[in-house]
Amino acid sequence: MREFIRHPSSIPLEFDVAEQSVQRNEYLTNVSVGGLCFHARSQVPLGSVISIRIPLVEPGFLAQAHVVWCRKSGHGYDIGVQFVDDEHAFHTRMVEQICHIEEYRKQVERREQRRLTSEQAAMEWIEKFSAEFPPLGGGH
Repeated sequence: MREFIRHPSSIPLEFDVAEQSVQRNEYLTNVSVGGLCFHARSQVPLGSVISIRIPLVEPGFLAQAHVVWCRKSGHGYDIGVQFVDDEHAFHTRMVEQICHIEEYRKQVERREQRRLTSEQAAMEWIEKFSAEFPPLGGGH
């Protein structure tokens, strides 16, 4: 059983491995308070320290993480990371909400053929669903 509930996402992220100077652009697939998972085109060694940036988040999200698992998946790898310290819990919670809002925006476009800006989607999502989103530390 997982320590944290995972939230599906398809938010772009950037990462680089501390021992390398190559920045990579990939997509976040799951996020939780303790860490996240993303799909990468290449394998990342277990134990590697990576820097993760999520450009969609304001203010910007930047965190250091350790690679805890790396599994072959399709045409690449699913990479699981754990944040280096607990200070990122609040920021990660904000990323969770942004993931939900982005999924909501895409869903509205698919189902209702209505295009929303990220800001419009956030306003609608907050009005409709924020009461269902448990507060940080409340019921994981």
